Amino acid sequence: MPVLTSTPFGALPEQGVTHTVTISGRGTLTGTRVTFTTTVDLDGVMARAEPGRCAASPRTVVCDLGDLLLGAAAAAPRITITGRIRPGVPPGTLVRNRVSVTSVESTATDPHTTSNAYLLPGATAKAKATATGLEAPAAASGVRPPERSLRVPSVAAVVFIAIAAGILLTRRRLRRRHGLPPGWL
Repeated sequence: MPVLTSTPFGALPEQGVTHTVTISGRGTLTGTRVTFTTTVDLDGVMARAEPGRCAASPRTVVCDLGDLLLGAAAAAPRITITGRIRPGVPPGTLVRNRVSVTSVESTATDPHTTSNAYLLPGATAKAKATATGLEAPAAASGVRPPERSLRVPSVAAVVFIAIAAGILLTRRRLRRRHGLPPGWL
């Protein structure tokens, strides 16, 4: 039911960020409350709900939206949260943003929580992005390129060896059982 977008995704310390929460789906929510939490402090955090009202702190925003009829002709309820990531957050910190929707009564059937997360890149990536004036794709998304795992090739090799050994043993047993020379089977 809640949809969370963060712009820019992968915001760095001292960078402004806007989190937008849209409540979608079909059904009725009575006494609706939306709670946004993040794992890093935001400076100058402000929140606006349409409809409703919000209370904001550096890591939590709580918005009371009242009764909602989702899927109707009216625009989907939307919450906009803005702020600047506090300076001094160390590289490698996990930034997790989470939204939950609660209501006294609900006929909506969609999930009531969503989240997004990224790791703050190291100082080298930040310095490189600042020096070029552009963020590198990894720095922009906060996602590291996947590291190759040796587990899958190792497991595949073990399975292959086990199958080959099984075939060889089966051939040897058949030759012995039928008294065939080594070139047969």
